[in-house]
Amino acid sequence: MSVAGLIRMGDSTLVLGQRVSEWCGHAPALEEDIALANTALDLIGQTQLWLGLAGEREGQGQDADALAYRRDPWDFRNLLLVEQPNRDFGVTMMRQFLFDTWHLEVLRTLAQHPDAEISAIAQKSAKEVTYHRERSTDMVIALGDGTEESQQRMQSALVRLYPYVGEMFTIDPDDLIDMATLRPGFDAHLTATLDKATLTRPASEFAHQGGKTGARHSEHLGHILATMQSLPRSYPDAKW
Repeated sequence: MSVAGLIRMGDSTLVLGQRVSEWCGHAPALEEDIALANTALDLIGQTQLWLGLAGEREGQGQDADALAYRRDPWDFRNLLLVEQPNRDFGVTMMRQFLFDTWHLEVLRTLAQHPDAEISAIAQKSAKEVTYHRERSTDMVIALGDGTEESQQRMQSALVRLYPYVGEMFTIDPDDLIDMATLRPGFDAHLTATLDKATLTRPASEFAHQGGKTGARHSEHLGHILATMQSLPRSYPDAKW
């Protein structure tokens, strides 16, 4: 079992959780503010489980906190999608929808993993992510099939973010499962949702890659980590 695969799962939820938390106190409506904060908390909780297990399996004395706060950007193995800036609410919800659709497919498969600890984390996380996908799906449909402006913003968000989808399904020996086998389920939910949202799926299948292998990250990751890691790096021995 690859420790790198556990770290990939944890890094993606960690970075997206940090991104989503940036909306706290700034969302367009109080209900959305609370919903996004809860989503971020769920993702950080899942990170604790994935990175905690990775630290145990690695056997080098690192816990989840050490892996989250004491690695540099080039050591992270998250999907490039989750690094992308919030920009506006439409981009945030489209990013969340694309990630949730992939994430739920992954967790449902990992729930059947022969490794009992991996299966347990996946089963617990899938309960939360089922709600995440339901909510982000509903928001994409509501905004896509809303006003002329909201439809244009959601189409623009889809065009901007779709090139990051392909990386989710690249075949890599360090993944916990064969991600390529999940593409049909992802595509089925994506197509059904976009039809209801009156949005057009981009024709190009060009895919940015490099995030989950650590070969290449966007400039945005360094800024995220600078904010997220500032306190624990300034006071590495602090106890709460």
